[in-house]
Amino acid sequence: MKKTVTRLADGRELLYYDRRDDIVREAVDRRPLDAVSTASEIRHDPLLGDAVAIASHRQGRTYHPPADECPLCPSRDGRLSEIPDSDYDVVVFENRFPSLAGESGRCEVVCFTPDHDTSFAGLSEEQAALVLEAWTDRTADLAELPRIKQVFCFENRGAEIGVTLGHPHGQIYGYPFVTPRTALMQRSVAEYRAATGRNLFDDTVARELADPVRVVLEGDHWVAFVPYAAHWPYEVHLYPRRRVPDLRELDDAARTEFPQVYLELLKRFDRIFGTDDPPTPYIAAWHQAPFGDGGGFRRADFALHLEVFTIRRTSGKLKFLAGSESGMSVFINDVPPEAAAQRMREVATSR
Repeated sequence: MKKTVTRLADGRELLYYDRRDDIVREAVDRRPLDAVSTASEIRHDPLLGDAVAIASHRQGRTYHPPADECPLCPSRDGRLSEIPDSDYDVVVFENRFPSLAGESGRCEVVCFTPDHDTSFAGLSEEQAALVLEAWTDRTADLAELPRIKQVFCFENRGAEIGVTLGHPHGQIYGYPFVTPRTALMQRSVAEYRAATGRNLFDDTVARELADPVRVVLEGDHWVAFVPYAAHWPYEVHLYPRRRVPDLRELDDAARTEFPQVYLELLKRFDRIFGTDDPPTPYIAAWHQAPFGDGGGFRRADFALHLEVFTIRRTSGKLKFLAGSESGMSVFINDVPPEAAAQRMREVATSR
C-alpha cells in the first residue's frame, strides 16, 4: 500500500491509498473554496450521562446530488470534486460538514472506489483489503491525537438509512469521549470478569459456535453470527477468532481472510429479500476499544468486531423505531434471530 497525503483548497487533509507503489498523486484542488467554518460542540446530558453533538452548520451539507454532480467521484472532464485526481483506489478526507471538529473530535469520509454505480459488495478482494488497510491506518493516526478517545469506522448504505450521497463510501469518527454503547460493553465485560474470571466476548463467541443455530458463516480466522438478543430484523456480528482490541492488532492471516468473509456477508445481505427489492439498506459498524484503561476496565479485554444490520424487516417494509425503542431504548424484534440466521445461510452465494 502507498499512502499520499495532500490538502484540499480549504485546508482539509486528504489521503490517497493506492495498491501500487509507483502511483504518483500530484493533482491540485483548483476549486475556489473558503476555509471550513464549523460550529460543532459537545453537550452532556446530566440525566442520561451521554453526549450530544450540536452541529448547526450541517444543515447546508450536500443532499442527494445527481450522479453527474457527485462530490465523491474523481475530478474529470472539467468537473471538480472533493477528489482532485482523475482516478483513485481509496481516498480518505476530512468531512466538509463534520459532526465533530476541533476539540470536539474529527470526522472523515472514506471513498471505497471511484465507481459511482457499485457498492462495497461489488469490490474485488484486493479493493476490500485496501479499505481495511485504510481503516487500520486511520485508526493508528487518530490514536496519536490526544483529544481522540475512540475511533469508529462505519458505512451507512441506502436512502432508507438516511444516506445523502449515493457513491460507495463510509465515514470515520474520532470521538473525544467513550461512546455510550461502548461504555455499556466495558461495564458488562468488567462485571463478568469480576464474577467469573473469564472474558465475556470470548464466552459469547464460544457459546454461538458450540450451538451454531445462529452462526451465519465461518472462516479459519473469522466467524459471523446473529446475536442471541438481536435488536434488528437482520443483524450479524463478525468477530476475528483471535481476540484483539482494535484493527491495528489483526494479524496477517486475519487480514488476508477478511475480504473473502466480509464480501460474502454483504452479498448475502443483498439476497435476503430477493431480486425484486432494491439493494438492502444497512449500517456496518466497527467496534474498537477506546484508548487507555480505566474504570475497572482493561483495554486488552475488549474484542474488535463488526456489526452489520438492516432496518428492512421484510420485502417492502422497514423497521421503524417507535415508542418503546425511541422512548425507552427497549427494542422489539419481529424476526427471531434463529430464523434470520437460517435465511442468511440459505442465501449463500456459493449455493
